[in-house]
Amino acid sequence: MQARSLFDCAAARLGDAVFDFQEAAARDAKEGPRDACFRARPERVVDVMTLLRDLPDLRFDFLQNLTAIDWIKRDTMEIVYHLFSYSHRHEACVKVEVPRIAPRLPSIAGVWPTANWLEREQFDLLGVVFEGHPDLRRILMPDDWVGHPMRKDFREPRSYRGMPTSRPSVIDLLVTYDHAHRRTPSGGS
Repeated sequence: MQARSLFDCAAARLGDAVFDFQEAAARDAKEGPRDACFRARPERVVDVMTLLRDLPDLRFDFLQNLTAIDWIKRDTMEIVYHLFSYSHRHEACVKVEVPRIAPRLPSIAGVWPTANWLEREQFDLLGVVFEGHPDLRRILMPDDWVGHPMRKDFREPRSYRGMPTSRPSVIDLLVTYDHAHRRTPSGGS
């Protein structure tokens, strides 16, 4: 099924819970989404995802990816879901926007169990709170880490528990190594 037909099928059943369908841009175009996508309202995200999974014409049985984007200038966080149907061999991209100041939306871990880990990652790195998640805690950063390191306004602390958080650049290390091991030309032929 083509992307527009997928959206129309979902919209016919969900009304304004889904909106703003966008065709995929040409691969060499600089504007527009890379994949066809549509938006869902945050408060209806569980209904939308459940329908996309259960409707026989759609049957999205695989959550490929769930990620988030910090749109600091727009003051929003955008959560992006990439779905795939093994039985129909089609895919969909669904986007949900939430306010950046308090990024919250319902968890879809009850729809696709793999969302459990993917939502934890977005919580840890960007601070998106997935309400109703069965175990929302950090997954990559230490439990006592302050802040969310993928936010565009995050400032890395100089140290964590007495350890420096920055390292020398690999290029700087190579230049130092080259200078230390530079051969001096011998005076003979």
